Amino acid sequence: MPTYNGPLHEMTQTTPTRYWNDSCSVEELTYAIARGADGATSNPAIVLNVLKKEMHLWRERILQVIAVNPTWGEIQVSWQVYMELAQGGAALLRPTFDASNHRRGFLSIQTDPALYRDRDGLLAQTLAFAALAPNMQVKIPATAAGIAMIADATYHGVSLNVTVSFSVPQALAAAEAIEIGLRRRVAEGRGNATLAPVVTMMVGRNDDWMKLLVARDGLDVNPEYLEWCGVACFKRAYGIFQERGYQAKLLAAAYRNFLHWTEFVGGDVVLTMPWEWQVKFNQSDVRPSPRMHLPVDPAIIVALSQIPDFRRAYAPDGIAVAGFDSFGPTVRTLRTFSESWHSFVGVIRDMMLPNPDGM
Repeated sequence: MPTYNGPLHEMTQTTPTRYWNDSCSVEELTYAIARGADGATSNPAIVLNVLKKEMHLWRERILQVIAVNPTWGEIQVSWQVYMELAQGGAALLRPTFDASNHRRGFLSIQTDPALYRDRDGLLAQTLAFAALAPNMQVKIPATAAGIAMIADATYHGVSLNVTVSFSVPQALAAAEAIEIGLRRRVAEGRGNATLAPVVTMMVGRNDDWMKLLVARDGLDVNPEYLEWCGVACFKRAYGIFQERGYQAKLLAAAYRNFLHWTEFVGGDVVLTMPWEWQVKFNQSDVRPSPRMHLPVDPAIIVALSQIPDFRRAYAPDGIAVAGFDSFGPTVRTLRTFSESWHSFVGVIRDMMLPNPDGM
């Protein structure tokens, strides 16, 4: 496979910052791997878009799954297709996984968004998904139930990607739970060398929520400062991760602007980028110089602190675990993922029960 020079490839070669493709699309992931990406993510919304974009690659297989499982309903067929899409992405990343001694090259597959309150259900699906491929990483939400099952899943040897996370408290709770699982393994003489847990902060969705609150509540905040909400929380969490020596890496997701790339360069972190943003970055004349160590302007932090939910998201103890489920960005994201999953099932339903009048 050819490789290409460019800002993202330069970043991966000259700094500890890594990047992943925010999709398991064959076309997009192939583009990303050639430019330095060493992982990829998926969730119901992403997989829905992949299926729509690359239906020509999957139509025959979907019809085959339907035909050879005549008693399966649309939900069973949908889960099978969902898992196979993820396995396809994992296969593309398998050479990276093998070449890195199983430290890189993971494909993150997300658990059922409907299980966000079900600790045991999340754990069971996590263990099942982890068995789909050697380089499968499992995404679980940073809800109260998700946090409660992290230690057990880690103990069982699953590399987790804790997502639906937007705040410093959520990131810290996830990292602490991962550490508990890792210590349990060490106490029993099990190795952790091949585990590669990450904790996601959806920085763009943090920005989205704060902008909504400013508009709703009529707060006087400089609009340019609102682009820094997620960056500020991510940088604060990163500093604490470094101080405490967590094994889990922070991962930035949900891109909205160039700051979500440039401000994190130089950090020992992962940046999971939608293909469209990768193209923008690679076509830009911005050079990836390290900026992770640079603090956000204190004046911006003061201005953003007018927003009560920013204060909660930025303070390490700003939200208790019991409050994770009701935090605004969590609710909005879980709703989006659930709606996307239902839409995904709708696509499969239309293939199983095509409209008889052709309309």
